[in-house]
Amino acid sequence: MSRIFATSVASVYPLYEAKVHKKGRTTEELDEVIRWLTGFDESALGQHLADGTTFEDFFADAHLNPAAASITGVVCGVRVEDLDDPLMQKIRYLDKLVDELAKGRPMDKILRA
Repeated sequence: MSRIFATSVASVYPLYEAKVHKKGRTTEELDEVIRWLTGFDESALGQHLADGTTFEDFFADAHLNPAAASITGVVCGVRVEDLDDPLMQKIRYLDKLVDELAKGRPMDKILRA
């Protein structure tokens, strides 16, 4: 079991925020990307962050967007589409979306519209 599975989403969220802010993107855009991937509404996402939900429980409660399977690419030297562990793949999907947001990719492309 990876250490990230037991890490709270709230502890990583400020790092995501810093990454996207550094590139001129907003917290609202970050939240939109997370909500798109997980199916959470604004209050559910806020509750998970307030409760300190672990990544394992966060994604267990999520209803992953059907278009998430179209997320491809490399995160930390690993192709997200080739990961065997479903939970690690979901975490890397999120990482990839945050990377795309930080790189200035248009929101409609990030959300696979």
